[in-house]
Amino acid sequence: MWVLQIGLMALLMGKLLLFDFSATEDWSGWEIENDGVMGGISSSSLQKSDEGHALFAGSVSLENNGGFASLQYHFPPRNIVGYTKAILTLKGDGKRYQFRIKERLRDRASYIYTFNTSGNWQTVEIPIKEMEPVFRGRKLDLPNFSADSIQELRFLIGNKKEEDFRLEIKKIELQ
Repeated sequence: MWVLQIGLMALLMGKLLLFDFSATEDWSGWEIENDGVMGGISSSSLQKSDEGHALFAGSVSLENNGGFASLQYHFPPRNIVGYTKAILTLKGDGKRYQFRIKERLRDRASYIYTFNTSGNWQTVEIPIKEMEPVFRGRKLDLPNFSADSIQELRFLIGNKKEEDFRLEIKKIELQ
């Protein structure tokens, strides 16, 4: 009965908008965090594209034990009960990226889902319960994501190679 109620509630709720870059000028909650936190020299930036979307772009370097660049967003806890998937509207460069979430900012583990980009605008649907726990690139022996709230969103590129990247993001929602 409880599962039926949650499913019905999500159907009635529709989508939960987490962030729409083209609908707001205030991107102040978004921050770059690259491998410099551990000595690396990868670089990236967040800029507004000509169309008004987020443009996360840069260069990943493997020097000094580096190898990743990320864009993160912290916010007060958002209740996600009844939502089963994340919906990303974005345009990549044909490379592989990770979408990450955390229930609480203080959590060490991030829950990740890896997706490939096509070079065109696409809608990426991510089953939340398939997001796997990872810490510093290593899968943890914990269950997949099952929390009722989130406080962090993150996009990360770290494909174990040096590469330039470009990811344009329009919108992040839950359904």
